Amino acid sequence: MAKEDLLEFEGVVAEVLPDGRYRVRLENGHEVVAYTAGRMKKARIRTLAGDRVTVEMTPYDLDKGRLVFRHKDERSAPAFSGPRPFRRR
Repeated sequence: MAKEDLLEFEGVVAEVLPDGRYRVRLENGHEVVAYTAGRMKKARIRTLAGDRVTVEMTPYDLDKGRLVFRHKDERSAPAFSGPRPFRRR
């Protein structure tokens, strides 16, 4: 394994922590603390408890990770795609 190789795991967000961090329970039962990747911050992707996510981790520290992808869930309500209502100020 090269030094730059990253491990990817799927898991479920167990708890939302302050400062853009999350406690994620991986499929193998381990819990890690993950922070939001910059690309997800830039795209303003919101993550809530119960969301299925992909976490990147380095082989050197298996207690921390970076949240890189939030999987779409079929059971959640579809986003409203119609025009925005006009609001008077």
